[in-house]
Amino acid sequence: MKGKNCLIFGGSGQIGRHLIRKLTKNDYKVTVVTRNIHQKGHIIKTQGNAGYIDIVESNIFNEAKIKSLFERVDICINLVGILYEKKTSSFKNIHTIFPSLLAKLSKQNNLRHLIHLSALGINEAIDSDYAKSKLEGEKELLKNFPLTTILRPSVVYSTDDNFTTNFMTLLNRLPVFPLYYNGQTKFMPIHSSDLVDIIYNIISKNINSHIIECVGNETLTLKEIIEKLLNLIDKRRILLPVPLFFGKLSAKFFQLFPKPLITEDQLRLLKYNNVVSGKYKTNSDIGFPAKCLFEKEVEKYCYMWREGGQFSKKNVSK
Repeated sequence: MKGKNCLIFGGSGQIGRHLIRKLTKNDYKVTVVTRNIHQKGHIIKTQGNAGYIDIVESNIFNEAKIKSLFERVDICINLVGILYEKKTSSFKNIHTIFPSLLAKLSKQNNLRHLIHLSALGINEAIDSDYAKSKLEGEKELLKNFPLTTILRPSVVYSTDDNFTTNFMTLLNRLPVFPLYYNGQTKFMPIHSSDLVDIIYNIISKNINSHIIECVGNETLTLKEIIEKLLNLIDKRRILLPVPLFFGKLSAKFFQLFPKPLITEDQLRLLKYNNVVSGKYKTNSDIGFPAKCLFEKEVEKYCYMWREGGQFSKKNVSK
């Protein structure tokens, strides 16, 4: 049945893995495109029963190869995104040109739905290259394939994330933790499972809405998030507000590393609150409010950053 087939780009990340499990559990067959099947294949294969997952190795810009994949599906899901640029991948290529390609292929093959993962707050962050590339990508999608649903999540967290886990690692090692903009930037963190439920319901109920802001049910400042993580891993650290001048210098230094802790562009993003704008529908408006609470969910996997590691694990009811 064609209507039960999905094509997923970015399936090996935290959201992709949760989504593949959800879809295959509900009898959807998925085709996942990955750049390196030897590194990612074993991870993807374990997310569903045999026969429900096809893995295709391809560069996402190999149009000749990915074009044929669209003939077998009627839903495309794009989860591809980067937080910082590399020599081999720029914001423009990943966030603007690639979504435009997917939109054109979706139109050519009369797909029923294209779901694209963008980011919250990109309208306001006018001086961020990341935000501008995301915004341009959205425009290309809607221009080339109006049946696109764009999801704008706040920061996404789970046991597989690069957000809470990185923070807990740094808090475990550093006696002093820097707070940019006094840690007052606001977020509405959403758990990966909540975001996956939203995507699944949009697919299964065929919900069409151009832009949906996806947020959790709590509004937390960056400082409050750090304080909650410190409490969970039972650590005490000095939270030091950093003047913007020194923040820029540290960002210039860190972005020289292969996996930077922070870049100048990310520092600019931190000027803007990552909360609902009031201009678009939210996940609550379409009937799927977030269920997970930040502290309760992180408590389930924070034990590896506590003294005693797994032996300090508490019994946490799900």
